[in-house]
Amino acid sequence: MRGLDDPYAPLEALSRELWLPAIVNSAGDTRQRIAHLGPWIEALDRGLMPPPALDFGDAQAVAPLRAVVDRLGLPGLCQGVPALALQVLRAMFWSLDRIVDLQPALDREAAIARVTADFEAEWTVQTQGLQDELAMLQGLGDLSHLRWDEIQGLLRSREWQEAQRLSALLAHLQPLVELIRQLGRSEHDPAAPPAEATDAQASLLRRAMRTRETLLPGAPGELTGIHRSARLDRLLGSEAAQIRHPVLHRLWRARLAEANLLTYDSQGVLVEQVADPSARLPSPARRVQAPRQRGPLILCVDTSGSMQGAPEKIAKAVVLEALRTSQREQRGCVLIAFGGQGEMVTRELHDGRAGLEAMLALIGMGFDGGTDVQTPIEHAIDLVAQARWRSADLLIVSDGEFGCMPATLDRLDQARAELGLRVQGILIGDRETMGLLETCDAIHWLRDWRRFGSGQPLREAAVPVHTASLTALYFPNALSARAGRHKG
Repeated sequence: MRGLDDPYAPLEALSRELWLPAIVNSAGDTRQRIAHLGPWIEALDRGLMPPPALDFGDAQAVAPLRAVVDRLGLPGLCQGVPALALQVLRAMFWSLDRIVDLQPALDREAAIARVTADFEAEWTVQTQGLQDELAMLQGLGDLSHLRWDEIQGLLRSREWQEAQRLSALLAHLQPLVELIRQLGRSEHDPAAPPAEATDAQASLLRRAMRTRETLLPGAPGELTGIHRSARLDRLLGSEAAQIRHPVLHRLWRARLAEANLLTYDSQGVLVEQVADPSARLPSPARRVQAPRQRGPLILCVDTSGSMQGAPEKIAKAVVLEALRTSQREQRGCVLIAFGGQGEMVTRELHDGRAGLEAMLALIGMGFDGGTDVQTPIEHAIDLVAQARWRSADLLIVSDGEFGCMPATLDRLDQARAELGLRVQGILIGDRETMGLLETCDAIHWLRDWRRFGSGQPLREAAVPVHTASLTALYFPNALSARAGRHKG
């Protein structure tokens, strides 16, 4: 004889939140409701509609609800989000249970039409913009551990709204996105197979560049003349003296309105190194190994007070992209946020709630305090010495307003020689400081960082300096041996 509990056995594999609605619902048949629940959840988790035969024993009432689920694209939204699939089924059971409550004021067909319309109205509102938000959220971590109320709370949080704005900002920071993709030393770059070259040719390739000067009219630089305008920042002293004159200030205001004040004009010069197409290369002789990429990431983010404003936004966007890359490509990523003395937070941005919460915590925090880069760099070196992070690269995101003690620099050199550590820097500022020059093997300068200071990125922003290497250009003797690696 079959046991009395046999019809309820399938519930054991399902969420307890579905047990009561499946057992006591007034629509359909209890055995069929319980038997059909598993296939419904399985189909929704794969982004598919379940077969029409899975009607919980009430085809008349379930058919219009199925049509709404299909029309609103709920199966696609439920794919990989089990909490949403669970919520859809709970809402369907609640709607089915309302049919009997609406009778006899309404006949059964009218009651079914009423609950179907209410179900569609509710989910039409809930699904507005949900597809893009869930797609972004899935790119940052596994959602299987989150309940639906937790997901909704997360999507309404201030940190998540800021994360969405940072995601849009990344569209304007593609060089940084590409840099993060190339970090690590786990595999060779498939897009750059080994090429034939000699040592002499490799040296020539590094030298096959020429200096190009581009004139920037209106940029800070050499004075080129005087003209009439309303630019108060370029006002001549003779004009400015009239502002406080008891009589001439009226004339000055009239000339300001007419854009007829005497102002100076200036012209900046952008000096950059570009490829020289006329350089002649020797014939290839031997193979040179392609660079390695795609490995674990160790991300050191400067959270000091000097990073407030646009640098803070860019730093947080880098953290967002690092988490997204590590999740997509199954690469380890550890975040080291550092400020002043004793202000260091280390979080592993792994797959799961902890990694997502660590990223959102950094996005929600304000940057202030001093800068102590010694401790985070030494901690990063300790990580690289571990087997799990042996092939990781270190990325420092900062405005460069820091310095390093000789003992720390010696440990970095030792890690480079023994472990192959590479240190990359993202400079969110106007010039390379000695701290960045001495710690980084390569520095990636975001020269137009000022245009990201407002709510929407500007199309362009003034760059007050023509090169980040001001120290190397004007004070070459001030560079240490380590910092001198970046000259030329």
